[in-house]
Amino acid sequence: MELYFDNQVDPSYSSLEERYLHIMETAFSLLDVNVNYEVDCSLVDDQTIQQINRDYRKIDRVTDVISFAFNDDDDPMDQINDPDVPRMLGEIFVCLPQALRQAKEIGNSDLRELRFLFTHGLLHLLGYDHMKKEDEEIMFPLQEKILAQEEETWTKGN
Repeated sequence: MELYFDNQVDPSYSSLEERYLHIMETAFSLLDVNVNYEVDCSLVDDQTIQQINRDYRKIDRVTDVISFAFNDDDDPMDQINDPDVPRMLGEIFVCLPQALRQAKEIGNSDLRELRFLFTHGLLHLLGYDHMKKEDEEIMFPLQEKILAQEEETWTKGN
């Protein structure tokens, strides 16, 4: 698995790249994902996320995270079972200023909120959703399980 990380906002948050890769490893292990996926993740500002939200979702406001899944059932790459051939899973855009505001509002640490938003976006890329109550009851506990296990293994390893 590969993570392409682009911090467009604040260099002091570049260390998130290593943590986000660890979240991917944890999630893929828990979910038994054995595909060599690539994920692009960008930390962006309010204006960038608002433009993405407006252009692609027709919602003209700032949001915390947006993800775009590239995995398509008709993708010819789906027929390739070579684990050495990477496949693009999708893109995650995390709005750093919004994440920091939310963390303060709800009493999370900045790191906890930024880890949560990446995990949330990653699960969307993997096909999870929360539009219906029954889907929410699957996705939200799974987010917490991934975050708890990731935190535990991160703490032990560092």
